[in-house]
Amino acid sequence: MHLHRFLAKDRIIDIKSKTFNGAIVELLKICNLPKSSGDDNEILQRILDSEKTITTYLGDGIAMPHAKLKMTKPYVFAIGRCPNGLSYDNSSSYKQIKILFLLLSAEGEGLYLSTLATLARMLQDQSTINNLQNQSSLSAFRSEIGKIFGKSKPTENLGETKFNNLIFNKAKQIATAARCSAVMIFDDVITGDYYPGMDKFNELKILFVTQKTTAGSVRPSLSNNVIFVQSFSSHRLAQLRSAIIIGLTRGLIQGDEKICCISGITKSNLFDTISIIDIAKEFSSSVTNGKMFLHDGIRPEVLERLLAIVGDISIEGREGKPVGCLFVLGDIEKIRPFTKQLVLNPFFGYKEDERNILNPFMAETVKEFSSIDGAFIVRGDGVIESAGTLIQAPNNHKIQMPSGLGTRHAAAAIISLVSNSLAITVSESTNQITLFKDGKMTPLSEQSLSANTI
Repeated sequence: MHLHRFLAKDRIIDIKSKTFNGAIVELLKICNLPKSSGDDNEILQRILDSEKTITTYLGDGIAMPHAKLKMTKPYVFAIGRCPNGLSYDNSSSYKQIKILFLLLSAEGEGLYLSTLATLARMLQDQSTINNLQNQSSLSAFRSEIGKIFGKSKPTENLGETKFNNLIFNKAKQIATAARCSAVMIFDDVITGDYYPGMDKFNELKILFVTQKTTAGSVRPSLSNNVIFVQSFSSHRLAQLRSAIIIGLTRGLIQGDEKICCISGITKSNLFDTISIIDIAKEFSSSVTNGKMFLHDGIRPEVLERLLAIVGDISIEGREGKPVGCLFVLGDIEKIRPFTKQLVLNPFFGYKEDERNILNPFMAETVKEFSSIDGAFIVRGDGVIESAGTLIQAPNNHKIQMPSGLGTRHAAAAIISLVSNSLAITVSESTNQITLFKDGKMTPLSEQSLSANTI
């Protein structure tokens, strides 16, 4: 979905109010909502009720209040600057708010949480935040918002070097000779907004892998082909395994395809590595009959979001210390017979939207509970059923595990086999992330890959 369609210049303002409540009212007034949505006071109360359950402050001066309303448009956005912060409920964090991003969604909009997560990701990138907060005039601020949402035309000022042209030309020749059906470009190599050269691959599917909020090189027609993956190391292809898993689950690529990967050193502005990946061989533990299928009821965007959170846990740990954890994703009715609570369930009693992993405000909560012994149990639609859960899967199945892996990985392998679920582990000792499916493991953050590198 192209979110810039819901962006309007007259709904980007400088807020006059000094309170959080007053700022919300100012933003609601410029939204021109239909009467069926309710009056401003009613909508304000909905937003405040949600705020009491879990704060919408993302950190770094950005807050993103939101609500579902009766309206015909899928979304309405309103954005306000408040450089002096806002007062609310005697909380110091609201005084740090510099930008207020209001998201209003139609009640029946099925992609509401996914859109919320996308916006949160866009507004949590440090360079994006700095660019927004450094704009002195409202017109410049509006222009910067337009760039973030892809409304501004990119500038062709980077990447068209002789070396990059040589790499792209050779990649096209190699991809053709290897009978590749897709090319995967690691966009973080480029620091600017745009690079040419994609026309060389008109006959192939083009995929972009990035950990930036937006891939600057992407044309609007390719915006759905962007795969956001956290980089686990400085290795050129550190994001590759997770990117391919996400591409498979989204249906962007199939398990019987070969893809040509073009990469280089992050922010170097030079591509220097061409790799051919035979997915069926490289991902034999995850692909069956040429396809990487998700078990019934597991939504691709839930797995993608879970991988992002797990990546953060792997890199950041908790309070400076490494953390080991286990997530089980699938049909809760099939998983429940093999589980038992170790501690009181911290997610019990909350509304499903509030404890859905697609809700961007859940990420910090999940990270906070990641140090609790036991597993997170996540429904296929993203709702977190429990944390601190003991896996009691039967041990009469023969699971072969590499040496050095402990009970957490063994439990992940067995539960994924007996309950047709996916399990994801983070190793406390190595920080390695591993995906388990049907009892078989696929490391997602290992350093070496069995690709043919040229």
